[in-house]
This record gives sequence, C-alpha cells and structure tokens, in this order.
Amino acid sequence: MSQAWKNYLEENKERFLTEMMDLLRIPSVSAKTEHKADMLTCAEAVKKSMLSAGCDKAEVMATAGHPVVYGEKIIDPAQPTVLVYGHYDVQPPEPLELWHSGPFDPVIKDGKVYARGSADDKGQFYMHVKALETLVKTNTMTTNIKFLIEGEEEVGSPNLGSFVADHKDMLKADVILISDSSMLSMENPSLDTGVRGLSYIEVEVTSANRDLHSGTYGGAVANPITILAKMIASCHDENNHITIPGFYDDVAIASKEERELINKAPYDEQEYKEELGVKELWGEKGYTTYERTGIRPTLEINGIWGGYTGEGAKTVLPSKATAKISARLVPNQSSDKMTEKLMNYFKSIAPDCVTISAFHHHGGEPYMTPIHSKGYEAAAKAIATTFGKEPIPVRGGGSIPICSILEKELDIKIIFMGFGLDNDNLHSPNEKYNIANFYKGIETIPYFHKYFAAE
Repeated sequence: MSQAWKNYLEENKERFLTEMMDLLRIPSVSAKTEHKADMLTCAEAVKKSMLSAGCDKAEVMATAGHPVVYGEKIIDPAQPTVLVYGHYDVQPPEPLELWHSGPFDPVIKDGKVYARGSADDKGQFYMHVKALETLVKTNTMTTNIKFLIEGEEEVGSPNLGSFVADHKDMLKADVILISDSSMLSMENPSLDTGVRGLSYIEVEVTSANRDLHSGTYGGAVANPITILAKMIASCHDENNHITIPGFYDDVAIASKEERELINKAPYDEQEYKEELGVKELWGEKGYTTYERTGIRPTLEINGIWGGYTGEGAKTVLPSKATAKISARLVPNQSSDKMTEKLMNYFKSIAPDCVTISAFHHHGGEPYMTPIHSKGYEAAAKAIATTFGKEPIPVRGGGSIPICSILEKELDIKIIFMGFGLDNDNLHSPNEKYNIANFYKGIETIPYFHKYFAAE
C-alpha cells in the first residue's frame, strides 16, 4: 500500500505542483469586493480539482457571502468518514512593493513556492485533494472522504456557521481534519493541540471637526494621534502584562506538565531573532517564547493611521486617528466578552478633549483537541511513519474561527495536521510554502486515513 502511494506521488509530483500553482494564480481575496468574480472563479477551480481527483460529486454552494465548495468520495457508509476543512480565500497582498515577485504570479525559489495563499491555505488543502487522488488511483481508500472548502476564513467565516447548521446531514462525519497550521520544522515535526481565539475591533478617536494648522492650533486642541497612542500604550505594563481590567479573568492556566512538554521543543533563541531581524524578543514576563505564542492571550495593534502620510511634509493637526486592534484568546476566554471589554476600556479611558467610537470586526473562539483521541493518535502515527519520529504536541498561536462552531454543530472533534512552517510569511509579503512540505503532506495524509480506519 505505502509503496503504491510513493510510486504514484513520484510519478505525478510535477503535475501536482503545477496544479497547485495554477490555483495560486487566482486572486481570491475575500476581503475586497473587487475580487468577487475571482472568488467564484477560484471556487469553480476547486470543484474541478475535486472531481478530477476522484470525488463522486462536487459542487459550489451559495452562502450569504462567498460560496462554499463541497465534495465527497463515499466508498462504504459503514466505514469511517473524514471531513477535510480548508479555505480557498486569501489575505490581501498589500504592501505590494515589499514582494520580490507578484503575489499572484507564483515563483519557485530555493525549493519554495512564493505566492499569496501558498501556505495559507491553498497549498495545504490541496495536499488533501491530491492525497485523495493517490488513494483513488491506487485503489487503497479505507475511509469515506468529504471536503468543506470555504471562501471566507480570512474575514472571520461569517456565513459558514449557518451553512453547517443547514447541512448537518451532508457534512456528517467521524472526525474533521484541518491542514491550516504549521509544524515546528521538518526535523522536529509537531501537531497542534489547539488554536487561539480572536477578538478584532477598530477604534476611532476624533478631536476637531476638520484637520487644523498645527502652528495655529497646536497646543490648544488635542491631537487625536497623540491621544490614541497614549491609550494604546496604557494597554501593557512594564512586564508586558495586559492591563485591561478583567482581561485574564477567564484564562485557563496551562498545567506544569503541558508547559514542560511545550518547552521540550527544540528552540534556538539567537537563530529565532536572526531569522526575524530583531535584536531582542518582547513579551509577557515569566513565559517562554513558545508559551507566549501558544498558551497565553495577547493584544496587538494591527494597524494605526491618521493625519498626513503622503510624500513630503504637511504641518497638520489631524481631526481623526484610527487603530485596528486584535486580541488572541486562550481556552475559557469568550470572544464576545473580550470584544466588550476591549471596546469599553478604550471608551472609558478617553479624555473629554476627544470623542471615541469603537466597533467589532469579527472574532472566534479558542479550540483545544484531546491528544488521546482516536483522530489525534492516527495523525501522530501517520507523522511518525513518514518523518521517522513522534510529533511534539504544541498549541498553535493563530486562529481558525469556525472550529468551535464545527464541533458544536457536527458533534465531532477536529485534528490539526498542518505542514507549513512559522516562517512561511503568512499574512505578510513574500508568503511561501516549501515544496518538500507540500510533497510530505501528500505522502503522510493517506496514512492518517489508514490508521483512522484501523483504530
């Protein structure tokens, strides 16, 4: 069985890569209305790829926003069913000037594919499509396989919850398998045991009713950029602990055993700093890097602007300043409660010399999966088979907003089996995905199905 999979991958690996790169050429940016037609084009391309891989049926299904692509290959209703979740939408590529090649013009360099969506998540969900093809063509399927590939993950999956609720019978399965995460390295494979939740807000501070001359009015009228900067600076203390009242109230404290397990992962701090181009690391005192990015909640400013930002100088006292702010949440924290806390905090500390407004963009709940479940053990065994070593269980720092809803609606557990790397430049210019990781995923995924069916 395994030799047949290896042979099929070796015979078709160049075609697999070419097909994945064709998918990357479609600018499926869900956040921008100008890409609405591209979203539909990409959905149709995903549907076509599922049918070509061997799905009995595949269809593009409408939602109130961008469509979902559903596909299935049923070999025997009595056999276990694996539901593969992924997303075909991608982040906006800006700032374009920082890309060394076009974000939607895939380029292979040093064994990596550079393009928006290469690792997040087109390259990763496409591994599952090609794994299905491998199983079908070698006549070695042991599970039924269903696909749920959405087009709104990057904007918070606002319509997928209702879609799942309306199609429970169609999506019925025994486990959900997701490759929208990363591993520590090819030398030290890992499996995520969970992802953090998210609360994302926008805050706008207004002073005067128009932009003012900074000489005529400076010193007499509050500068909203200054006020906003002071409010943001107040969110962390000298130990980089978040000061917002009640921020940590519901945080589930990781056990000593879990912290020890996390910190067993190989880590070279100097190499970490050099790869990022920073002199020193920054974070909550009392926690290691892996703990800060996994078991602890965080607060980040994702964007801030106001006043004149064009070429040259303009001595202006701006009327408005705006910031986009997000919190990553850990188990027991609620995105709704945290959103309320964040907005109330900024409103409560705003001085009378300005007015403030705040609104919610989107959010999602944190999610954890048990490491002693049937699905996790099948994934760990699959990784061990192809990598030659047991995977390290770690918590992922990112968020997949739909996870808690999927489990609630379908009453099944989620397994994270990502093959990306933390330095794949997700959401940044020059996003990349190692070709070796792409092939390793296609090689490994069939083993998950084999072991899941055998458990």
